[in-house]
Amino acid sequence: MEQQLSYIHPDAKIGANVEIGPFVTIDKNVVIGDGTKIMSNVTILEGARIGKNVIIFPNAVISAIPQDLKFRGEETTAEIGDNTKIRECVTVNRGTASKGKTVVGSDCLVMAYSHVAHDCVVGNNVILGNTTQLAGEVIVDDYAILSGGTLTHQFTHVGCHVMVQGGTKFGKDIPPYVTIGREPASYAGLNTIGLRRRGFTDEQIRDVQDIYRLVYQSGLNVTQALDRIDKEIRPSEEKDTIVNFIKSSKRGIIRGNFE
Repeated sequence: MEQQLSYIHPDAKIGANVEIGPFVTIDKNVVIGDGTKIMSNVTILEGARIGKNVIIFPNAVISAIPQDLKFRGEETTAEIGDNTKIRECVTVNRGTASKGKTVVGSDCLVMAYSHVAHDCVVGNNVILGNTTQLAGEVIVDDYAILSGGTLTHQFTHVGCHVMVQGGTKFGKDIPPYVTIGREPASYAGLNTIGLRRRGFTDEQIRDVQDIYRLVYQSGLNVTQALDRIDKEIRPSEEKDTIVNFIKSSKRGIIRGNFE
């Protein structure tokens, strides 16, 4: 562990081979895993749980108290998974009594000036582009990419393998495997390139396309589309993922581009 002109609370738990740059603040009740690199002027506050081999770039603030007027000082955490990169001036607030923690998973890239608000749950292998803003209690599933300047309403859910166009703002849930964009935000097709890069077969992609044709291009309402999907689309993990996502959506899914 290397430290220069930094403040580290004596109760903080720092792993092996952690590199700490100058002017870093590490508060009490902080745990930092082995091999993590913390660059200059980073602030890591009470409740931070940072995994192994994380890189945190200058001026990031991890585990500040929530920007939520309902917060009453309860003991909560902000958790960062292994091998994640937190770029310059990112802020990750800790949780509230609602969920008790904010989570950014492993192998993520959170680009500069992005904000992850209280009680968000960000999965693994997620990319948040520059200045992306996640409001409170947003869920982002594995392998989603939110391009630069994305604005998300509180309580929204972004499905796995989603691609969101830069500058998009949305307040509805985004089902798995799709691309969204335009103004107002709407379905813009499958994230075909991303799916192929991650090993999805042509048959799997065709099945997903058939599902979303029924959801977005058939003129059916969601209930009718789900009924047709159940009867007409062969069983698969992708089918289950999409159907379960839509059925569990509390805000409703993003609109289609033909609506």
